Amino acid sequence: MIDDLIRYAEENRDTLYALLRRYQAQERPFLLHSDLQREFKTLSQAHNAGQIDCPVLESYVQHFQEGIFNAPWAYFSVREHIARWRYLRIHIEHLLPEEISVSEFLHFKEEQVLPGQKDRQVLEIDFSAFNRDFPHLQETRSIGQGVSFLNRQLSSQMFRPSSELESKLLHFLGVHAIDGQPLMVGEQIQNVTKLREALRIAQGRLEGFNEVTPWENFSQYLRNLGFLPGWGNTAGRVSKTMGLLAEILEAPSPDSLATFLACVPMVSRLLILSPHGYFGQDHVLGLPDTGGQVVYILDQVRALEKEMRERLAIQGVTTEPKILIITRLIPEAQDTTCNQRMEKVSGCENTYILRVPFRHSNGEIVPHWISRFEIWPFLENFAIDVEKEALAELGSRPDLIIGNYSDGNLVASVLSKRLGVTQCNIAHALEKTKYLHSDLYWEKNDPHYHFSCQYTADLIAMNAADFIITSTYQEIAGTEKSIGQYESYISFTMPGLYRVINGINLFDPKFNIVSPGVDVKVYFPYTEKSRRMKSLIPEIETLLFDSDSKPFVRGNLKNHEKPLLFMMARLDHVKNLTGFIQWYGSSQRLRNLANLVIVGGHINPDQSSDHEEKQQIQRMHELMDQYRLDSHVRWLGLRLDKNLAGELYRVIADLHGAFVQPALFEAFGLTILEAMSCGLPTFATQYGGPLEIIQNNKSGFHIDPTDGEACVNQIADFLIRSRKNPGEWKRVSQGAIDRIESRYTWKLYAERMMSLSRIYGFWKFVNGLEREEATRYLDMFHYLQLRPMAAAIKGQ
Repeated sequence: MIDDLIRYAEENRDTLYALLRRYQAQERPFLLHSDLQREFKTLSQAHNAGQIDCPVLESYVQHFQEGIFNAPWAYFSVREHIARWRYLRIHIEHLLPEEISVSEFLHFKEEQVLPGQKDRQVLEIDFSAFNRDFPHLQETRSIGQGVSFLNRQLSSQMFRPSSELESKLLHFLGVHAIDGQPLMVGEQIQNVTKLREALRIAQGRLEGFNEVTPWENFSQYLRNLGFLPGWGNTAGRVSKTMGLLAEILEAPSPDSLATFLACVPMVSRLLILSPHGYFGQDHVLGLPDTGGQVVYILDQVRALEKEMRERLAIQGVTTEPKILIITRLIPEAQDTTCNQRMEKVSGCENTYILRVPFRHSNGEIVPHWISRFEIWPFLENFAIDVEKEALAELGSRPDLIIGNYSDGNLVASVLSKRLGVTQCNIAHALEKTKYLHSDLYWEKNDPHYHFSCQYTADLIAMNAADFIITSTYQEIAGTEKSIGQYESYISFTMPGLYRVINGINLFDPKFNIVSPGVDVKVYFPYTEKSRRMKSLIPEIETLLFDSDSKPFVRGNLKNHEKPLLFMMARLDHVKNLTGFIQWYGSSQRLRNLANLVIVGGHINPDQSSDHEEKQQIQRMHELMDQYRLDSHVRWLGLRLDKNLAGELYRVIADLHGAFVQPALFEAFGLTILEAMSCGLPTFATQYGGPLEIIQNNKSGFHIDPTDGEACVNQIADFLIRSRKNPGEWKRVSQGAIDRIESRYTWKLYAERMMSLSRIYGFWKFVNGLEREEATRYLDMFHYLQLRPMAAAIKGQ
């Protein structure tokens, strides 16, 4: 594309000159994709008036993601395709596009923030050298399907005569044990030849048993051949597992290997890390830094424990799976259980929340809540304390460590290296794409957000992880029109600190898409009357319509006949609840059609300890006063338990309302799943995961949070159509229910997650996927860059 642009510039100097002059006239050093597009459209309008010829330029400009301007130069980042970037510069007088390196582009960008430091040497971070010999995907459509690719690539090596993978496979089976109990293959089978022979004899003997014959009835025959428990709980399952192994040794294939590994007992102990916020089961949602991630993990562990228990039973292993959720112990825990060291997770048999305190450098326990943006000084020692306590509770090393968010992923990286355990990362939401230019102006943001620490920790954790799961493709690589969260880490700069030349490779097979589910016991369709929580309906009606004054309520709805629009989220800038309030207040049309119910934050800003939440609370009050919304908006500053929230969704569905999620960006959106599962038509941001969850105009609607007027008109149009034709509301409602039932269940999630754990764990063992050189590089980055920055944060 850049080559074509160079040829175009030679023949169309006037058009290119006009566009660059227009960009320069903005007198802004940085123009975003939307800015570049807007100014181009203005130029196009001039063309339509016969003043200038520029249609051909459109195919190039649409790929410009950012422009940097300092006369006489204009620098551009060009996203030719998803995850494919190039860079160029144009001199406004010479008008000859010239391709440049990413380092040159970032250097010029830094000069606009820190002028006068042109010749200063800056640390450059580049991980590309460590991945050159490692197999990578080639097509953008394959991004997020890493395990399938890796399995195909590495399985093919088993065909090679010189390959040692067969012997490594035998070694893998020979050292297998759970809770000290040896499994799979005993000492009698010392090489692959003996393994093949033993398999042939064992399969012959198993033919004489009924398929449902339990292991105990024939185990001695197999033990004499060198086979230990773990092949299955019945003769049929043992025969199937042995047949798969024989097939692999004869002619390995990715499918047969994946199926075989699903039969091998590999995972019985999980360690899940989520340090920040108030992690508990009750009275925590809505507290600072406490939202969807807590819900996600609690639902996740219930599904994983069930899957592990069923799988181990089928494999013939008599052990009880155990999961520990590691979070921070907070002595000043308000009315939560976050000051308790251990807490059993309801709905599980052997899953616990283990809370470990943060400590100051002098060893004293930190008693109060700390923002997720300010916890970096505590994490390294926290990891060491967690290692001791987790090993004591589990009795042995975990089989898999799962990190959550930036802090949990960093701790997972430390523990994975120390324990030699497979590491999985779940970002939930990478902050870098949420806050505009947060990397570029990191020094300005650091007093409140400490993005310098967070983005450094992100780079360390994502490159250290054995595999990464995301809820959507967009989380990794975005769309043709928008940049993915992980994609934003490919290259960036924090001027004066370091510049990232290659921070992450999106074509690395570590990336996998595993969408979470919804708790169908709680969030089920409003039409299932027999399952409804009827005892909660009077309480919900009081919450929605009672006119008595309460400290956690603002607003009394005047017209109870109107349908309700419902929003429920934390009160922070990115969730954009105040943005929607402003749009709603400005739209008399929408106010006439529907009332608005908001669940989020506190009514009194003094009740919040979070700086950003306080600002949003004050902004909410200002907007309600400005637009006189107290008879149209019901704001509930409280936290709802899951059953109450589920029934609230259904009551609003009874009234033919809708759910609105107007976030500026949403990594996934568990509340969207909940609302849709209950049958609420949902309007959700087009930026992030909702774009994949919702099929527009089938199971909900996409809205643009940067265009408030279009958003409220879109909702109003739907309400008018539904008023004229009730079948329209029911069509979208049923579409939402069908979408969740077919794609987003925790059972599918748990099966997929355990499959990834087994396959990555196996290949890490037999093929040495540790990438030792990269590990050394990451160690230096951690100890020489992150550690001093974290130590400099006040309050440790």
